[in-house]
Amino acid sequence: MEGNRAHVVVVGGGISGLAAAWYIRQGAGEQVKVTVLEAGSRIGGKLHASEVAGVSVDAGAEAMLARRPEGTELARAVGLGDDLVFPGTTHSAIYSRGALHAMPKGQVMGVPADLTELARSGIMSPGGLLRVPLDQILPATLVRTDVSVAAYIRARMGGEVVERLVEPLLGGVYAGRSDMLSLEATMPRVAAVARSERSLLSAARQLIEEAPKDAGPVFTSLKSGVGGLPEAVAKASGADVRTGVTVRELRRTERGWQLVAGPVPKPEVIEADAVIVATPGPASSRLLKAEAPKAAAELARIEYASMAIVTLAYSLAAFPDPPVNSGYLVPPVEGRPVKAVTFSSVKWPHLARDLLILRCSIGRIGEEHLLHRDDAELVSLAMAEMSDVMGVRGLPVDTRVTRWGGSLPQYNVGHLDRVARVRAAVAVQPGLAVCGAAYDGIGIPACVSTARTAAARILDHLAQRGE
Repeated sequence: MEGNRAHVVVVGGGISGLAAAWYIRQGAGEQVKVTVLEAGSRIGGKLHASEVAGVSVDAGAEAMLARRPEGTELARAVGLGDDLVFPGTTHSAIYSRGALHAMPKGQVMGVPADLTELARSGIMSPGGLLRVPLDQILPATLVRTDVSVAAYIRARMGGEVVERLVEPLLGGVYAGRSDMLSLEATMPRVAAVARSERSLLSAARQLIEEAPKDAGPVFTSLKSGVGGLPEAVAKASGADVRTGVTVRELRRTERGWQLVAGPVPKPEVIEADAVIVATPGPASSRLLKAEAPKAAAELARIEYASMAIVTLAYSLAAFPDPPVNSGYLVPPVEGRPVKAVTFSSVKWPHLARDLLILRCSIGRIGEEHLLHRDDAELVSLAMAEMSDVMGVRGLPVDTRVTRWGGSLPQYNVGHLDRVARVRAAVAVQPGLAVCGAAYDGIGIPACVSTARTAAARILDHLAQRGE
């Protein structure tokens, strides 16, 4: 308690923590002081933009789902509504067997619904294509508990659908492996129909038919990149945002919570009425170990993948055939270091000017050895990819390497049950809440949703105390 105001401390200055601070402010106004403590030198976490060849380009996440409202609603609420932009194209390709092939129409996260379109794409071998329709005559694959994505889809449609379609799509989102990722957590719509439909092919068709036909663009971004969202949210929250402050301990007191921050020789003790922990799993585990050991143990079991994004800016003349799609994905079975390429200035026309700006994603879980190379080597890998696949001639006019160590939580089999156990363990601690990418989704809207839930829990707690 500070004066007549309750004090809420948010640990973690990524978009989840900043959104939680904003929701606290919306619910409590000036009656509550909010402090955000971020260990890094800047706020925003994986949302960050910087200039490449004089153009502001995202270095981390470069879009948010437009069809899920939490992200766009927050952007509008903090004054960025006029800065929302939509893709010029979302048509992408798969690199398979030495060539680019258009992503087949009629698919759900790589699960095909249209055999004709799948055959026309050229992504699969004749044998792989013949295996897919067997799904319609095979006995049901009963899914009574959570299973891996690969286990279920391979049983229904064969290994090649997993290797050539599902794996690159999931790798692009989670930097993970389909034989480890949870069907329930990463493909919930497919998991739902898997419990009732015998045929996965029929289920995929059903999902496509049920999808709204006039739902508008799937993705959106901001003119200066979604890396501009955290600063706007922080400002609108009115919170005291402090960077370079590492919280090392979190303990309950008679009146609330005590946080110990800063270096060991000169610790800073911060008193709070309530705390929201909005850090990645490992950091949250360390903070919660003393007061919520069961939650800490579960969070410690969530694996994280590392990756790097190499951004290249080329003159248009460097491309013999300038790309017209948004990018392409590379299946792991191809054995290439680059797992995905986004033609940013094609996908987002406002970036174009007289350059072609693209981002190469390197690294999946289990491929950390690739990231041991220095920046110059990573740039060389990305340039070699462009030369080999796109026939690019000459050198880029500018480059940028951004490393995201331990940045992507892996939603492995059993993830939803693990999250439920974390929340149950936290729920018995008054004035404590958690949020972030480790729980219900790694996209911006999902993170904002967890922040809203955490803030609501804290506001309820303060209201019950009559403050």
